[in-house]
Amino acid sequence: MTDLTGIKVMVVDDSNTIRRSAEIFLAQSGCEIILASDGFDAMAKIIDHHPDIIFLDIVMPRLDGYQACMLIKQNPKYKKVPVVMLSSKSGLFDRARGRMVGSDEYLTKPFTREALLDTVKKHTFAQPELV
Repeated sequence: MTDLTGIKVMVVDDSNTIRRSAEIFLAQSGCEIILASDGFDAMAKIIDHHPDIIFLDIVMPRLDGYQACMLIKQNPKYKKVPVVMLSSKSGLFDRARGRMVGSDEYLTKPFTREALLDTVKKHTFAQPELV
């Protein structure tokens, strides 16, 4: 079992099922989980919680994942926070568009527990401690 205690993970998805699955997988590994239902909700919570990594659904009402990712990456305070796009589509166009707005990785839904935890490990253990 992977120990990810103390890592703050934000999961932004308008699907309650996806948020709940991610929450269960991450909680079992000791992560602190911040859930948001759309981009606007996420923007407010990022300021309050300073997550170590953000999983961001692409297709959401009001503020989609591409727009939210761009806003996060344009803010000097949060631009180093890894953003992983979540989508049920695995097309090249979606991946390219995610890269264009600054995403660090792309995870296809439904994701497995292993894929989710491996992504958290890859992007949080590689970072030097943020001061």
